[in-house]
Amino acid sequence: MLGIDPKAARTVWTAFLVLLLVYLVYLARATLFIFVLALLFAHMVSPLVNLIDRVLPASRTRTRAPALALAYVFLVGVVVLLGIQFGSVAVKQAYGLAQKFPSMISNGLTGWQNARTGIESLDALKQQAMDGLQNQLAGIVSELPSASVKIVTAASNLIYLIIIPVLAFLFLKDAESLKRCLVELVEDGERRTVLEDVIADIHTLLARYMRALVVLCCAAFTVYGIFFAILGVPFGVLLAILGGILEFIPMIGPLVSGVTILLVAGLTTGHWVAVIVFLIAFRMLQDYILSPHLMEKGVAVHPLLVLFGVFAGAEIAGVPGTFLSVPVLAMVRIVYVRIRKTRQARLGT
Repeated sequence: MLGIDPKAARTVWTAFLVLLLVYLVYLARATLFIFVLALLFAHMVSPLVNLIDRVLPASRTRTRAPALALAYVFLVGVVVLLGIQFGSVAVKQAYGLAQKFPSMISNGLTGWQNARTGIESLDALKQQAMDGLQNQLAGIVSELPSASVKIVTAASNLIYLIIIPVLAFLFLKDAESLKRCLVELVEDGERRTVLEDVIADIHTLLARYMRALVVLCCAAFTVYGIFFAILGVPFGVLLAILGGILEFIPMIGPLVSGVTILLVAGLTTGHWVAVIVFLIAFRMLQDYILSPHLMEKGVAVHPLLVLFGVFAGAEIAGVPGTFLSVPVLAMVRIVYVRIRKTRQARLGT
């Protein structure tokens, strides 16, 4: 009537709605990240809940709530036990490292200078490093008032340590009803079948991914702790905890932990070669044997795609984007593979 193609108008309208949805998601990214963490935590706890649910006496009226409650009680006990065993030690070691780190840097530069006598530029390098360190310390002291405000703000964020498990509890408790409501949004037929298959694949993916991360984290903490105890590293517990936690961040996390461990362990023990050989051997074991075995085919993403996702995620959303890059890419891959299989089956028939 007005020279407007109805099909083109619908296409433009659909594209506008998609862009609007993406923009709204971006605006609510902080809240969505909390819900995503809760969903991942739910998948991490799910195997324990299923195990307890199978052990409890069967009943027609019984729900998953008792199993969820027992699983949470067990997890709280484990967290408290680990906090008692390692938390206080890690805090003391962190305080000691903060106090000794300037002198460690100074001693390291002095040793480097003694090993390279005759090079006068090292004196200037050492003096520059010490001057820079003193300036940094002076800046830190001057920023203490504003830092106290930041500490209070960070402490207020600890509420998320309560919110995330609560949201995960609700996800686990109402998982079937939530899935049913989501599936019912699509009419019966091929699309609903595809949606059900995609949901099942994503559930398997997230469960396997979180299981792999937990095992990798525990493996890193255990191996680091044993090696640091053998080598006699003064801050071994702190470094082991740091190395284990950073396993949750793909690519960047292990790199940061490796550099930190090399610097601190090398400066405190002087066994630079032993630390380097250990880090290389452990990363080969972790990245090429243990991780592929745990991830299996469902979470397999090409390393180039992982690197792209890590850097793109960091640019878009910082550390949260880096953390979520691998599962997001794996979910996109699942959706693509499922749709392709459906089209191939349709063409085959």
